[in-house]
Amino acid sequence: QVGQAAYSASKGGIVAMTLPIARDLAPLGIRVVTIAPGLFSTPLLAGLPEKVRKFLGQQVPFPPRLGDPAEFAHLVQALAENPMVNGEVVRLDGALRMQP
Repeated sequence: QVGQAAYSASKGGIVAMTLPIARDLAPLGIRVVTIAPGLFSTPLLAGLPEKVRKFLGQQVPFPPRLGDPAEFAHLVQALAENPMVNGEVVRLDGALRMQP
């Protein structure tokens, strides 16, 4: 998004570090997985007017709504239970790409 260069750089740094850190920690039996969430129904978003929350949810291609925290937790559990997932960035955003 326009005006989000610093934010984007910080998120890009996390993404770029995921695989190298996973490789560094592999000898210790530690896995590294990054979850890149989209718009979720959080207390922060709950403070926005209903009209704004609805608009944001409709920007998500599918399903066209805000994510539920239980869906985030479900992904965390699935990743933790699968020992082969390592060094990966998983997007959890309903295919959302924010407009400029």
